[in-house]
Amino acid sequence: MRPRTNKFAWVAFGMLAIAIGFYPLLYLLGPRDMGLLGTKSEQLLQSPLWNIAFYGHISLGGISLLTGWTQFSRELRRRFLKWHRRLGRIYVISALISGSCGVYLAFFATGGWVPGLGFLLLGLSWIYFTLRAYLAVRAADLTKHEGYMIYSFAACFAAVMLRVWMPLLILVFGEFLIAYKIVAWLCWVPNLVFAYFWVKRSGLQLG
Repeated sequence: MRPRTNKFAWVAFGMLAIAIGFYPLLYLLGPRDMGLLGTKSEQLLQSPLWNIAFYGHISLGGISLLTGWTQFSRELRRRFLKWHRRLGRIYVISALISGSCGVYLAFFATGGWVPGLGFLLLGLSWIYFTLRAYLAVRAADLTKHEGYMIYSFAACFAAVMLRVWMPLLILVFGEFLIAYKIVAWLCWVPNLVFAYFWVKRSGLQLG
């Protein structure tokens, strides 16, 4: 029963990562006031730096999701080691740039300092764990690399959980801003808690 359950979880995990990985296309091809863009001031929307950060964040964040989820299959790593390394490099570069853009965007978060702080800490956490994972593999410490990559993708997966939680929170509270202030923390803190127990259960020593 467990292998079948694990396979189902893996398929669901991959489908969510792929679906949200392509989500930035809606912003790139859709109307200018789509989604969160509709909550921003015209002055901010005219800022070249903000636009670079916004589209860099969502585009490279999508690439991180599309490449990152494949890295957790031991069978794929064993059979396609070269592709694992290539996709890993793409993930690291995309994650570091997207995370840096996210840190900048946090200072302009809709709803003020509560969601801003949540997204700021998320961006810093993503950068930190990704760098630690990269430095570990450069040092040939595959145990630490695997552990920190779990944390890194847990932070990356916040993009998925934000879109899972947001409609539910709006349904419960009936107001976008309240839901947004909560989801700025709810989309990633439980992910890192889950990652902690996953790393601990796997016996990966990160000390």
